[in-house]
Amino acid sequence: MAGDYILALDQGTTNTKAILVDKAGKIAFRAFQGMQVVTTSEGHVEQDPDAIWSASCHVIKACIEQVGAGAIAGIGITNQRETVLLWDRKSGQPVTPAVVWQCQRSSDRCMQLVLDGMEPLIQSHTGLRVNPLASATKVEWLLDNTEGLRARAEAGELFLGTVDSWLIFKLTAGRVHATDSSNASRTQLFNLETRNWDKEMLQLFRIPSIMLPSIVESSGLIAEMANVDGLPGGLPLASAIGDSHAALAGHGIFSPGPIKATYGTGSSLMTLWQDAGAADGVLAKTVAWTCNGKLQLALEGNITMTGASVKWVGEFLQSSTPVQTVLALADSVSDSAGLYLVPAMNGLGAPYWDSEALGAIYGLTRTSTVAHLARAALESIAHQVTDVFEAINPGQTNNMESVLYADGGACKNAELMQFQANLLGRPVERSGCPELSALGAAWFAGLAVGTWSSFEELATLVPKREIFEPRLDRASRAAIREGWKLAVERTRFRGSS
Repeated sequence: MAGDYILALDQGTTNTKAILVDKAGKIAFRAFQGMQVVTTSEGHVEQDPDAIWSASCHVIKACIEQVGAGAIAGIGITNQRETVLLWDRKSGQPVTPAVVWQCQRSSDRCMQLVLDGMEPLIQSHTGLRVNPLASATKVEWLLDNTEGLRARAEAGELFLGTVDSWLIFKLTAGRVHATDSSNASRTQLFNLETRNWDKEMLQLFRIPSIMLPSIVESSGLIAEMANVDGLPGGLPLASAIGDSHAALAGHGIFSPGPIKATYGTGSSLMTLWQDAGAADGVLAKTVAWTCNGKLQLALEGNITMTGASVKWVGEFLQSSTPVQTVLALADSVSDSAGLYLVPAMNGLGAPYWDSEALGAIYGLTRTSTVAHLARAALESIAHQVTDVFEAINPGQTNNMESVLYADGGACKNAELMQFQANLLGRPVERSGCPELSALGAAWFAGLAVGTWSSFEELATLVPKREIFEPRLDRASRAAIREGWKLAVERTRFRGSS
């Protein structure tokens, strides 16, 4: 029974998962471990690199124990993306916490880059707006603000990487330092034209090239796993890909047209890209994946706080079960009664790209309740997704499909999906697979080891979807959206970046 399964590891911000996928493309087993995210007194958002590794080991072991190492044909990795880590290249020990993609510690530096007129150059090379989301300014901040770290980096003593690099390094017992092109394209250090690290960006952010991982394909043999920390050696590491990109594949989207939204801690809308002039300045131009020597590009809009806004309201209400409390409160009312929550606690991402925006509650009246606030938190997710969808598909043209494909933890909420369809005025198709990013990573690993032969074959394996049809008339939809846009405008009173 050798090679009957592909194992996929999905290392996310709040959860680490692993799944076993059989040859029919179905998930046969799941393992899960929650993750802690620490917000410091300075407002920095961090995670423990060793905890990331420990959780990953735990879920991988659970899968291997289920079927035995001999039944696993290959391993795929998908991960939270712009989160960055630095570690000692010899000992493998982290030298800083992992700086999470949500962290705004480099916002002042980003603002200065914009004021200095550097954004057009950076965007033309990397496809990304200047924003603390990207990894580059995070790394620069760590090197400048951690005693002795820059000297060690310049002496070649340190590695840097996104989470996939950290996991590949650990899984190979330090033999391999690599990242895939999709993750590399999220660092603001990758040149979309040369398809390699950008020397000019490295010089701008003063990051020694000796720290960087090699860039590999999203689907292809990276290395064999080492016998490390109780894991068996010899299993092929056959895929690495960013989580949003993997979800796009999990929807069976392998050609331009469809738009998908991943509803997580934050959210990502993505569509495969052909038009070199599309949506300049608003959306990120990024690598979707590389496979068989071919690089596929994508357009993406990143939203900083979606699911996280629901948790924030629960914590604001001092609930011991913040998410469950807010969802129950939201379900107790039919709408937000004109209340809007703009969750700009970490600034606003696409399509605004305003790192100076502040979170705000707008539309309070004497009759507003905590239930309305909870409902507004849930509805803010759909409003932000609609903002980005309209930027990707201006005027509902550009040959985009007339539906939105949805995945991720927050899309389990049927009220949210219905409200999303109402705001868009078009159907939302929710994936029936709660681990779509992991499934996409498994499929890419399976392509590399021969479990599946082509994207066309994978498209036949897509999980069933549930369809939510819009139920709101155009006038009502316009009125709700007008209130949201006014709330966002008031939130950005300090001016846009």
